[in-house]
Amino acid sequence: MAVKTAAQGTGVLLVTANVGSLFEDPENLQKNWLREFYQAVHTHKPHFIALHCQEVGGKNYEASMTHVDNFVKELLSSDEMKEYNRARVYLDENYKSQEHFTALGNLYFLHESLKNTYQFDFKAKKYKRVTGKEIYSETLESTPMLEKEKFPKDYFPEVGCMVLRHETLKVNLVNAFDLVNIHLFHDASNLIAWETSPSVYSGTRQKALSFVLDRITDQRYEKVPHFVFGDFNFRLDSKGVIEALCPSAKIETIRLPETNQVNKLIFRESNNDRKVMLQLEKKLFDYFNQDIFRQNNGVELLEFDREISVFKDKLSEQEISFPPSYPYSEDSSQGKQYMNTRCPSWCDRILLSYSAKDLIHKAENDEKSVIYDNMGPNVCMGDHKVKNIHLKNSRCCLFMCFSLNNY
Repeated sequence: MAVKTAAQGTGVLLVTANVGSLFEDPENLQKNWLREFYQAVHTHKPHFIALHCQEVGGKNYEASMTHVDNFVKELLSSDEMKEYNRARVYLDENYKSQEHFTALGNLYFLHESLKNTYQFDFKAKKYKRVTGKEIYSETLESTPMLEKEKFPKDYFPEVGCMVLRHETLKVNLVNAFDLVNIHLFHDASNLIAWETSPSVYSGTRQKALSFVLDRITDQRYEKVPHFVFGDFNFRLDSKGVIEALCPSAKIETIRLPETNQVNKLIFRESNNDRKVMLQLEKKLFDYFNQDIFRQNNGVELLEFDREISVFKDKLSEQEISFPPSYPYSEDSSQGKQYMNTRCPSWCDRILLSYSAKDLIHKAENDEKSVIYDNMGPNVCMGDHKVKNIHLKNSRCCLFMCFSLNNY
């Protein structure tokens, strides 16, 4: 997420990026990713950058976690970032502790012109001035400058974990706000997601996000505006979108002979030589015309993007005017192509409490000055796109840019 810098304000750039792909093919994808990130920094010239990463170390983190250190060193020492003389990096790399491991990474960069910036110490319950560059990785559980949570195992043990990170910053002694990194459960099976509307996976994500919001708005600390950004894994309502994409299709069901379990659904036109429109399997979503997800940025399908509506009284979002952020091809030559594994969806998001929205618009008085977009729209950055909110398609990178004034 990125926010445009105002003449008298503090420019803020928020970026969420599922970076799992970067550490499995660092030679190709990481180079693209960094180039697009630096370009966003150069274009928006923010005073403060918050980069929230998910799947740090990649899916095969035992083998690729070693690439994370090089990635962070490049960000901290590059010429493009030389004007950011203070940084805080929090990396959850301890995959041997599965009880606590979240694979999240929070990286914060402060421009040399930004004075009097403080970070909240959750143990001492007071703000401390931010100086120098510091990296934390092995001791996150005991680091007082953040809160880290892993979702209870009974939320969805088959799919994995959901994670929360919690940071509070006070810029120029005026604006205090929380920054929360989140990674919610994915859809384990397209076939199960298709069965009900909303799907069982949607209900589990709702439960987990409620857990996070309750945690950051409880009575332990003073309430401040909060930005929650990460890979929410929000999906289009599968049943609704498939019925819209294949309105007159006949469904052919293929079952496994040994168990009689549904293995594949084939949606065919009832006429037109029974043309195959969609093939659906556990990890296959093969629709015959991918263009529908890109035309007009796919906005015609936003009516099926319903998961956030449950939280409309607690969270807001800038208008979406970019294509679905996931799942992009991980082929470095295919920057705009989706994989046929899942229905393209806006998984990567930057959400704001209403007090955070007020904070931005009091400073800007012009909603157009807030930019919410994908980063690297034409470049392969992984299976997620980074937006001026999502970073992982790099596998999506998404960013939001805005300004905070001292008033």
